[in-house]
Amino acid sequence: MPCSNHQQCAPTAIAHAEAVCLARGARLTAIRRAVLMEIWADHEGTKAYELISRLSREGNSVKPPTVYRALDFLLAHGLIHRIESLNAFVGCSHPEAPHQAIMLICDRCGTIREQSSDELNALLAGIAQRQQFSTFQQSIELHGLCLDCQPDRIRPAE
Repeated sequence: MPCSNHQQCAPTAIAHAEAVCLARGARLTAIRRAVLMEIWADHEGTKAYELISRLSREGNSVKPPTVYRALDFLLAHGLIHRIESLNAFVGCSHPEAPHQAIMLICDRCGTIREQSSDELNALLAGIAQRQQFSTFQQSIELHGLCLDCQPDRIRPAE
């Protein structure tokens, strides 16, 4: 289920990313900002080559290494998440603090919602610790149908 007012959430997310970068002494350059804006264009996963295509439409050709460097920066600063199963990227809802996101991916409409769970993160950390396993990266992705796409959902009369 997408946000109720995407016209507001995307600009708010960009402003939030700018504030996070400023606080960290990092630069949200024009290309990094453009990539982030394209990722926040909707709540679906965006692939790197889609970004290259969209950014190249404005009259100039954007090279793949430029986009990949921007994606690396945005990932490193927690401004986006990589959706491993889709080989795509989605904006982070709260980049101010490091966190483990749980991505809820609707296989019908493509919407991706970010959630987090301190309890689940503690459980996973405990499992890794008991196995003396050092985690560098973890991805939790749940595929299914959002509330709007569930076939048996009764919609309220309007």
